[in-house]
Amino acid sequence: MEINLIKGHGSGNDFLLIDEITNNYTFTESERAELARLLCNRETELGADGILFVMKSAQTDGRMRVFNADGSEASMCGNGLRLVARYLCELLGKNEAVVETMKADLKVSKQPELFSDVQTYQVEISPVLFDLKALPLNLNKPTLYNEKIHELSEELRFTAVAVPNPHLITIVDAATLKSDIQRQLSEKVNGPNELFPDGVNVSFIKLLEKGSIYVRTFERGVGFTNACGTAMSASSLVTCMQGLNEYESVVDVYNNGGKVQCIVHQLGKKYQIDLIGNATYLYNASVTIDLSEKSFKVNQKNEMTEQHFYEKMQTEVQQYLNNAMKG
Repeated sequence: MEINLIKGHGSGNDFLLIDEITNNYTFTESERAELARLLCNRETELGADGILFVMKSAQTDGRMRVFNADGSEASMCGNGLRLVARYLCELLGKNEAVVETMKADLKVSKQPELFSDVQTYQVEISPVLFDLKALPLNLNKPTLYNEKIHELSEELRFTAVAVPNPHLITIVDAATLKSDIQRQLSEKVNGPNELFPDGVNVSFIKLLEKGSIYVRTFERGVGFTNACGTAMSASSLVTCMQGLNEYESVVDVYNNGGKVQCIVHQLGKKYQIDLIGNATYLYNASVTIDLSEKSFKVNQKNEMTEQHFYEKMQTEVQQYLNNAMKG
């Protein structure tokens, strides 16, 4: 089969985007998983954290399905949703749209540039669930908020939340962040284990200053990524719940892929999060794929110039982090 795709990224979290709205592609479920494993392989000419399938929806402007590099399907992806938001808005000639995802229909919109010439979109992160059955996390309690899980650590305190992807979040100091604890812990809960039978995204937060945090995430099905949109959103929520940041105010979230902004809304007993960040295109390509042979050939690749402007923002972000992370 021959398909056209766009490679892009949100905060360095990179994806291959395949348009099923204007193209007559039809994929079986097994083919979607196989495409992700094949095309996202970092040892090939393409390589990515996952594939975004943009599809028609009966009730919204479009539908997003996300397949990780290992072939598993994610219920949501904040960084990927920004790319889908851009693609749909440009395709439909709109500045805002609604995207159907696995668990919810989410509002998206074009926003003022986060940095000069960096395409910026805002996406809704919802629903926010604390019930441990939603992750699932097998503990003999209904929720986990700033508490220890003795099977994992005697020092760290965790909060568990699904947005709707499952997240395990802890706030740490610089020394803990530099250690190998996060890798060891993340590999444990994403391998065979009784706590998280489906695995979980693990985020370590370092407070930088009021309104600014650094987040590093081990993403299930992927490993350490430059950034995870739902993790940055959930991490912002946790800092607001602990009184370290303010609801309804912008939280600058820094990561190895750059920077996003989050705004946490408290709606009675419920929460909703706005995630604002880049949606940068790297190139478009035409690819011939033979799934039976597990091989593909890139017929054509057209590089774009947007990454240049994103790298300028990254340089400023890195300079800030070099100073802020010393404490």
